[in-house]
Amino acid sequence: MNANFIVGLGEQVLWMVVKLAGPLLLASLVVGLAVSVFQATTQLQEPTLAFVPKIIAVMAALVVLGPWMLVTLTDFARQILGNLTSFIQ
Repeated sequence: MNANFIVGLGEQVLWMVVKLAGPLLLASLVVGLAVSVFQATTQLQEPTLAFVPKIIAVMAALVVLGPWMLVTLTDFARQILGNLTSFIQ
C-alpha cells in the first residue's frame, strides 16, 4: 500500500459522496431558491415556509433516487471489500 493508492481511494470516496449527496442538495437548493423568490415577491417572511418545502423536496428526492443511491453505494462497498486482500498486501 503506497501513497498513490491511498490518494486514489480517497478520491473515489469523495467522488462517491458527491454523487450521492449532490442530487439531494440540488433539490434543496432549487426549492429554497423558489421559496426565497416567492417570499421576496409577496413580502411574506414566515420562517417555517423556508424549511418545510425543502424537507419535502429532499424526502421526495430520497424516494425517487433512493434505489439508485443504494445500488451505487452497495456496488462501491462490494468493490472495496472484494479487493480487500489486495489492499492488505
